[in-house]
Amino acid sequence: MRKADLVNAISEKTGVAKVDVLVSLEALFKEIKTTLQSGENVYVRGFGSFIIKKRAKKIGRHIKKGKAIEIPEHFIPSFKPAKVFVEQVKKNVTALPDDEGED
Repeated sequence: MRKADLVNAISEKTGVAKVDVLVSLEALFKEIKTTLQSGENVYVRGFGSFIIKKRAKKIGRHIKKGKAIEIPEHFIPSFKPAKVFVEQVKKNVTALPDDEGED
């Protein structure tokens, strides 16, 4: 499902105009990004948490030059689904279609 599909589905289920749904969705995404950039986590009960994970410094390789390079410690955004959400997915999804999940 793409963002456009999500907007259409929400619009159909709620009766709210697609433009308003899109604006709300963009505002949600922007607020999550801003909050994570400030170092704070976002918790949505029953859905999951958008958290910041710390990656330790490590040694990597520059493939073209064949040299070892140091990758400094850094932080990345991550999503941790809520237990209730995970259980619902486990209970209802039996298998992915062949064309999905291969990105």
